[in-house]
Amino acid sequence: MKTIIFASDYSKNAVTGLKYAHKLSAKFGANLLVIHVYSLPMMLGMEFNVFYDELEKTTLKKHNTMLKNWCKKHLGKDLAGMKVQTEAFENLSIYHGILAKANEHKAFMIVIGMKKESAIKELFMGDTSMSLIEKAPSPVLLVPENAGEKLKLIVYATDFEQEDIGAIYIVSQIAKKFNANITVVHIAPNIHGDGNLKMEWFKEMVNQKVTYKKIKFKVLFSEEIFETLKDYLDSNDANMVAMLERKKSGFLKKLFQRDMVTEMESFGKIPLLSFNEANY
Repeated sequence: MKTIIFASDYSKNAVTGLKYAHKLSAKFGANLLVIHVYSLPMMLGMEFNVFYDELEKTTLKKHNTMLKNWCKKHLGKDLAGMKVQTEAFENLSIYHGILAKANEHKAFMIVIGMKKESAIKELFMGDTSMSLIEKAPSPVLLVPENAGEKLKLIVYATDFEQEDIGAIYIVSQIAKKFNANITVVHIAPNIHGDGNLKMEWFKEMVNQKVTYKKIKFKVLFSEEIFETLKDYLDSNDANMVAMLERKKSGFLKKLFQRDMVTEMESFGKIPLLSFNEANY
């Protein structure tokens, strides 16, 4: 059975992410594993050994109790009946802790809450989120605090990579559960170029691997990639945007390295699903 992992920090953003992750897991009939990664202070010297052992035990018990109560508060008391499990554990690195659990459970997806507005840059440029996006064995879904629960349109931004096809297949699995539409979008800089021809080729490649019928393909012509994608998402009431993150020139790195809070904010309105090219 599939497992979806949600990493919680007990914040307001995490509440929305938790509910979103639970809705996904319910649609897939999957298990939802809610985790919280914490760290203990470093202590040196033999005199601290006994104290530190006790601190480990009490801290572990405290965090596991907090996490379970937090999930019950926001999802309901019958966690077992909802196929929801909780686990708090210690790790010096949040990223390594999440990654270890994802590998252990062969997670179908990792879900985390997205910080909003000016904090988005901190989220994406920090070690945890960018490391997950680059190294996770499964797709990473970033859910903003005000994300709606409906899922009617998923926009997949492509640059015609071979790895896109595997990612689009996963997107189609999600869309099928919600009877949602998918639009595969490519933004070409020159209207006189071969963007439309490439899209026709890419469409044939996708249709050979993906049987889901509610997929459209569209080429947008613009020199302003980020602004054009943002406008397309807004004007078409997209509920999720998905894309492949490449090691050398990933879209997310380009987007969040730009020092423009308004752009970051606009991409923080709907859930963002990122695929690591190495997995496809």
